[in-house]
Amino acid sequence: LHSWQPLTDQDKRKQISVRGLAGVENVADLKTNFNRHLHFTLVKDRNVATKRDYYFALANTVRDHLVGRWIRTQQHYYEKDPKRVYYLSLEFYMGRTLQNTMVNLALENACDEATYQLGLDMEELQDIEEDAGLGNGGLGRLAACFLDSMASLGLAAYGYGIRYEFGIFNQKISDGWQVEEADDWLRYGNPWEKARPEYMRPVHFYGRVEHTAEGVKWVDTQVVLALPYDTPVPGYRNNIVNTMRLWSAKAPCDFNLKDFNVGGYIQAVLDRNLAENISRVLYPNDNFFEGKELRLKQEYFVVAATLQDIIRRFKASKFGSTEFVRLDLSTLPDKVAIQLNDTHPALAIPELMRILVDIEKLSWEKAWDIVVRTCAYTNHTVLPEALERWPVDLFQNLLPRHLEIIYEINRRHLERITKLYPGDVDRMRRMSLIEEGDVKKINMAHLCIVGSHAVNGVARIHSEIIKNTVFKDFYDLDPEKFQNKTNGITPRRWLVMCNPGLAEVIAERIGEDYIRDLDQLKKLLDFVDDDVFIQDVAKVKQENKMKFAAYLEEHYKVKINPRSMFDVQVKRIHEYKRQLLNCLHIITLYNRIRKEPSKSWTPRTIMIGGKAAPGYHTAKMIIKLITSIGDIVNNDPVVGERLKVIFLENYRVTLAEKVIPAADLSEQISTAGTEASGTGNMKFMLNGALTIGTMDGANVEMAEEAGEENLFIFGMRVDDVEAMDKKGYDAVSYYNRIPELKQAMDQISGGFFSPAQPDLFKDLINMLMHHDRFKVFADYEDYIKCQEKVSALYKNPKEWTKMVIHNIAGCGKFSSDRTISQYAREIWGMEPTLEKIAAPDDPR
Repeated sequence: LHSWQPLTDQDKRKQISVRGLAGVENVADLKTNFNRHLHFTLVKDRNVATKRDYYFALANTVRDHLVGRWIRTQQHYYEKDPKRVYYLSLEFYMGRTLQNTMVNLALENACDEATYQLGLDMEELQDIEEDAGLGNGGLGRLAACFLDSMASLGLAAYGYGIRYEFGIFNQKISDGWQVEEADDWLRYGNPWEKARPEYMRPVHFYGRVEHTAEGVKWVDTQVVLALPYDTPVPGYRNNIVNTMRLWSAKAPCDFNLKDFNVGGYIQAVLDRNLAENISRVLYPNDNFFEGKELRLKQEYFVVAATLQDIIRRFKASKFGSTEFVRLDLSTLPDKVAIQLNDTHPALAIPELMRILVDIEKLSWEKAWDIVVRTCAYTNHTVLPEALERWPVDLFQNLLPRHLEIIYEINRRHLERITKLYPGDVDRMRRMSLIEEGDVKKINMAHLCIVGSHAVNGVARIHSEIIKNTVFKDFYDLDPEKFQNKTNGITPRRWLVMCNPGLAEVIAERIGEDYIRDLDQLKKLLDFVDDDVFIQDVAKVKQENKMKFAAYLEEHYKVKINPRSMFDVQVKRIHEYKRQLLNCLHIITLYNRIRKEPSKSWTPRTIMIGGKAAPGYHTAKMIIKLITSIGDIVNNDPVVGERLKVIFLENYRVTLAEKVIPAADLSEQISTAGTEASGTGNMKFMLNGALTIGTMDGANVEMAEEAGEENLFIFGMRVDDVEAMDKKGYDAVSYYNRIPELKQAMDQISGGFFSPAQPDLFKDLINMLMHHDRFKVFADYEDYIKCQEKVSALYKNPKEWTKMVIHNIAGCGKFSSDRTISQYAREIWGMEPTLEKIAAPDDPR
């Protein structure tokens, strides 16, 4: 089963039925439209088209199929006046759009055929598109999956965020170190967005608050304009196209031009940049809070612009008649749901209060009732360094009115606690929105909990941890608020699009309805002993590995053995994700092979990829360690092809789509209780990789769905970690007790992997021995034993593939369609539907 042949031209030209068959007339139309777009794309004095011209012609041809559906969808919502959900997120990690759009509109085969007939290679054209990297990792990619599911489930949904001019940096590896380069993704334009200057909105900063007889006024503010750009979000073959609206900051025309009178005209024009910097760049931290004024400006900017839009749309939406405008905002929660993706858009709570009380003149009690019933909050982490706590002084300067409102929310909140728990001063201190200390700070998670009617974690174990520890006081106060919504991924991008071979093999057995109802994958259990199916699944995996090996050779100039086990850990570099545990396994394996070179070892290619936040020293050292280990291991003739270590440079959505379908083993090895959910784990599982992991995040539910015997589970559980925290974790005792661990650590600290700089890794050694919050050594022995089981099973390809089939069959729960259906029914009060609406060319 692990044998292989080179890819043939036939393999490369894919005609996949799950993508909708190409009709002849469809292909002819596409060719005509492609040529028309190409003609208008080309500049008059240039009659030679570049690859990029061809890409834009194809993108515009596909976009034509979106626009009619987009308009009709919005008309449909306007007539039906459904409840609308607004997903507020500072991150949308969308990746590329072209292929995903073709899949969702069933155009891929026709486009493939049309471009082929025009003498072009569609895959080459797709490779020209820049990733929309407007996110850091899991949180931003989850938002993208959710947009796909909301459209596919017919929900009237809008994603709102910031149109960063520079997304997540491009990572270059130079001499083994990470170097950051700016991601100028808009350099050549973006064919998928449409600027909507008619909906430009003012956003205010600074100024002061006046309490007058007519009410409170926020005056003398600095104004920045928010210019919206709309991107269509197509559902899966249901003709629904929703909208992602991203705001870009613009200086108003009169920005600082009063300086003109004193001759400062040039400077005044240059100063416009200060306003426009708000949407310049994505903060590159994942699971780490950075309390910078510019970041707070970004958070308020997206919230203020979005809420104006929400209220405008609410007031203008007709209900049966064009004469009416809704003026009574008391029905807002019946028509609007606002989901806060982590605490980053938390300012929606005080901002909506400001609008309702100061502008709409509602009483505080009435306004607060509306706010709480409208807003809901998703928590994404329990790591203390990730929780947002903003200094009060910063608020006082930037958002003085919002600080007053937060103080008043807190006063009423603490009044309620005093009534329920008289004299319990410690509880009041713990639950206050304001943390007293050297610097007074606002706890944004507390604000979100108090100001929302629903609070959810993102995997069952995470939601339990929230209730039992981090937010226990709040759970005791309002248990009915707390829910769990286990994360999911969209099977469109993460199976049909990135792994068409596997999607087709599955469709041949159980039909293609599983693509919008992933629970149907359970039917694959009927084929778990079917030799032909086992062969087919193994063959698809081997083809994906061949293709990825060819990609690595072309782009990274490394040759790998496609028959080896592809052992993959791709995610942001962070101590809690324990790439260091993986490194210790690599070194242990290396030492074993060198000790017994004649033994029959299971060959492995270990690939680790991910970006380190630019200011995160330890994470950057981890990358240097991985590349240094690779330099030694890959050049050792004793080891040869049996072990290779590759660092995957610039890991991003587009690279994930290539490596995940090729992986045999998925590394999900965070310390129990630290990874809120994980979604990469689900992608690997759906694409036929087996998981080695701890009982953390969604791994717990994956083991439940596929059967724990079908995953490689190791290490401490949450209870064990808590017990160890109580008694104290002594890393040195493990080092002294376990010879292979000691040898690996001594090699790192002795300069075996850094001969030119023997003490290069002293900080990492010191951290692991004396300050390791994530207890790498405590799980080392069990991890190594578990990896031995992995190697043994890989030698039995048939049994390995049967376990893979069990995993794929257990993936149903991890569709974002299921997640979003639960959000809709249990938080937003909306009903998903699989109905199609009429296509633009159908009579209505």
